[in-house]
Amino acid sequence: MQNKEVKKVNIQIQLDDDTAQGMYINMAVVQHSASEFIYDFIFVTPGKPQAKVRSRIIMAPEHAKRFFNVLRENISHYEQRFGEIRAPEPIPSVKTTMQ
Repeated sequence: MQNKEVKKVNIQIQLDDDTAQGMYINMAVVQHSASEFIYDFIFVTPGKPQAKVRSRIIMAPEHAKRFFNVLRENISHYEQRFGEIRAPEPIPSVKTTMQ
């Protein structure tokens, strides 16, 4: 097996004031095809039957896999520091339709 050397790249990331504020979401819908993953980040107001997609992110499968791995790693670090994250059981099943 070849030993591949990974080059380190420095990237200057810009963050404008509006984006820096972030956006609260409490639901995500993930769809995929052979060539992409689509993540819809949604805010659901309790007691209302409608919700709004706050952001849609589209990734190539390779980037989706990297995102999954880094998210898993960060959750592990979080739980080591603050304790286990407990998801409510059972997770509700929600039927969604896009307009």
